[in-house]
Amino acid sequence: MTTDAAFWNGLAEKYAAQPVGNPDAFERKIAITTGLMQPDHTLMEIGCGTGSLALRLAPHAAQIHGLDISDAMVGIARGKAEAAGVDNVTFHVGPFDRSFEAVEPGSVDGFCAYSILHLLDDREAALARAFELLKPGGFFVASTVCLGESWVPFRPLLAVMRWLGKAPRVVALISRAELRAEIEAAGFVDVEEPDVGAERSISFLVARKPGG
Repeated sequence: MTTDAAFWNGLAEKYAAQPVGNPDAFERKIAITTGLMQPDHTLMEIGCGTGSLALRLAPHAAQIHGLDISDAMVGIARGKAEAAGVDNVTFHVGPFDRSFEAVEPGSVDGFCAYSILHLLDDREAALARAFELLKPGGFFVASTVCLGESWVPFRPLLAVMRWLGKAPRVVALISRAELRAEIEAAGFVDVEEPDVGAERSISFLVARKPGG
């Protein structure tokens, strides 16, 4: 359940300098996410990249743990947190399946997976682990590229781009319906897809673990 660390390490500086794509949609996603948060919450984010989301969410939580496979990305995120004086966000390097083994099941209030689920080798296992770590009633938020419904032949295009070093390895070209079904199969309930004004290829889903 890993992503291409070498690709993201090479892209880290350029990625950090790029403006957020569709900033209006990004702001709406943040507003929805912060609306689910409480000041005493502990959050976890996988695929945290250079820390933009975690640092935006930091004022609304007690503690945030960001995880990314790229040590270069995490290095930039740590530098941004230090420069901003943010001390309640901790960034970690590693794959989700071999990180946070010491975290107690049912101890996390919220879980964020922005732009990462389509890059994981074993999405089913990742969703199961997120579900396990969440407290009863805890929330799960995911923003995912879903290319499975497109008429564009993305699979050969992405293969060529990856060969040229211009794209990461995209494990699955899933549809929005398939992603929702996978999240529900993991045990999540109240799965919703609020309209944030994102592109049709982006699925933004909010769900929660039963109970609480």
